[in-house]
Amino acid sequence: MILRLNHLLILTAITVLYACDQFQPGPTVETRTGADVKRVYDHELISHGAEVFRANCAVCHGANAEGDANWRKIGPDGKYPPPPLNGTAHEWHHSIPVLREIIKNGTPPEEGNMPAWGQKLTDQEIDAVIAWFQSLWPDQIYAAWNEMQERARGEP
Repeated sequence: MILRLNHLLILTAITVLYACDQFQPGPTVETRTGADVKRVYDHELISHGAEVFRANCAVCHGANAEGDANWRKIGPDGKYPPPPLNGTAHEWHHSIPVLREIIKNGTPPEEGNMPAWGQKLTDQEIDAVIAWFQSLWPDQIYAAWNEMQERARGEP
C-alpha cells in the first residue's frame, strides 16, 4: 500500500514538473515497448545537484559519479565499495523513493559504508542529487528505468 502511494506521489510530482515552464524537454528516447520517453531537464535543479554531489558524495562515488572500479567485489572490510551512479551500475534498477531512502538512511552496515545523509541534506538537496546523476544516464538506461517504473505502477 505504501509503495503504491509512493508511486502515486511520484507520478503526481512528474506531472507537475511537466507543467512547469522552467522544465525543458530533453531528447526523446525510443523504448523497448515503442513508447517515447521525454527526458525532462530542470537545468537549475541539475546544477544544484551537481554542487551538492561534489560537496558530499564525490569523495566516495567519484567526481563524475563513476564509483569504485571494483564496486562489484567485496572489499577487505567485507563490504561493497561505492558503485557508479552514472548509469553503468545498478542504481537505475531503483525507483526514486528507494534512491531517496538509501541516501537518507545509508546502506545496511553489513553491506556497505554509505552513511545516512538525512540529517545533513534536505529532501530538496537529495532530489537534486538524484536529478543530477540521472542526467548522466545514457538514453537507453533512462528508457529502461522508465519502463521499470511504469511496470511497477502497473501501466502498460
